Amino acid sequence: MSNEAARRWRLVLGRYAGDNLGGGGLNGRDGEIDATLDYLYGREYAGKVRSPRNGQRGAGLDPSQIKALDWLQRSRKLFPREVFERVQGHALDRYGIRELLDDPATLLSLEPNQALARTLLQMRGRMNAATLDAVRSVIRKVVEEITRTLRQDFVNALQGRRNRFRQSSLRSFQNFDWRATIGANLKHYDPQLRRLLIERPRFNARIKRQLPWEVILCVDQSGSMLDSVMYSAIVAGILSSLPAVRVRLVVFDTNVVDLSHLAHDPVQVLLTVQLGGGTDIGRAMQYCESLVQSPQRTVLALISDFMEGAMPGPLLGSVKRLNEARVKLLGLAALDQEAQPVYDHAMAQRLADRGMQVAALTPTHFAQWLAEAMA
Repeated sequence: MSNEAARRWRLVLGRYAGDNLGGGGLNGRDGEIDATLDYLYGREYAGKVRSPRNGQRGAGLDPSQIKALDWLQRSRKLFPREVFERVQGHALDRYGIRELLDDPATLLSLEPNQALARTLLQMRGRMNAATLDAVRSVIRKVVEEITRTLRQDFVNALQGRRNRFRQSSLRSFQNFDWRATIGANLKHYDPQLRRLLIERPRFNARIKRQLPWEVILCVDQSGSMLDSVMYSAIVAGILSSLPAVRVRLVVFDTNVVDLSHLAHDPVQVLLTVQLGGGTDIGRAMQYCESLVQSPQRTVLALISDFMEGAMPGPLLGSVKRLNEARVKLLGLAALDQEAQPVYDHAMAQRLADRGMQVAALTPTHFAQWLAEAMA
C-alpha cells in the first residue's frame, strides 16, 4: 500500500488502525484533522474497543481534551463548508453532544443552516434558559436566509403579471422578453457567423394589482412535519408583508392553535409551535371553515401529510362544504428532507374527489400555485 493510501485509510479508520497501517501517529495538519475527527467519531469506540496489548477495554475518549467550542472552530478551519456542516450535523443528530447546546457562546458559533434550525426546534424544550436568546438568534439567521431566497418568487407571483406592451427599466431574467428581443434585433443578424447579435434586449414590466384575498394556512405541526412547519411560517411572514393580502395562520396536531397574530414574525411562530402529538385534521379544517368571511375571495391551503388520526368524516365533510362555497382549496403534501413527497395518497385522493387541489411542491412552486388560484 502506498504511503498516501495508508494515510487516507488512517484518517478514515481512526487511531485504532494506526499500528496496522505503519505507525499510530499523524503529524502536522493530518494530526489536527485526526484529533478533530476522533473527538466526534471516536465515540463509536468508547467502551467497545479492547486494547490489543492487554486485552482490556480502551479507556475511551476524553471529550474535555477538545472542548466543544474549540472543536467547532478547528473543524470550520480544517474542512470545506459542506464537510463541516455534515460533521456538525452528525455531532448534533447522531451523537447528541450536549456541549454544543448548553453554552450560548458555543451555540452562536455553530454554522446557521436549516439542519441546525431543525435540531434546535426539536430540542429547545430541553435547553437551559441561558441559551434561549442564542437559539432565537440562530433561527433568525436561518429564517432570514430562506426568506431572501423565497421572497422575490412570492412578490413576482402575487403582485403582478407581466405586461408585454410596456418595457421595464427593471432588467432581470424573470422579466426578459425573448420574442420582443428577437424582433428588435433581427437587423443585426450576422449570416456568416449565423448568430443574432443582441444590442437592445427587451424586458417586460409588471402590472401591479390589488389582491383582495384572504389566505388561510392550515399547518400540520405533528412530529413528522417540521420542515413543512418551518417553510409555512416563512411563507406566512412573506405574505403578511404584501399589500391587500390578509393572512391567517393556524397550526394543529390534536389541538388547534390560531397564530394569525404572529404570522408576520416567522421566528416567533417557530418558537411557539409545539411539535409532536397526534393529528386531527378534521378539527383544524372545521376551525378554518369558521374563519371564512368571503368564500370567493379566500384560499385555504392545508399543509399536511394527510395522515388523519381521527375519523375522516369531519375532514371530508368540511372540505366538501368549503368547495361548495367556492373557497379555493389547496392541499400541499409534506416533503421530506430530500424534497421527496411523504403523504397518505389514499386520503389525498379522497380530498381531491371533494374539490381540493392536491400537489407536492417546493415553496417556490407553491408561490406560483397560489397566484394561479387567485387569478
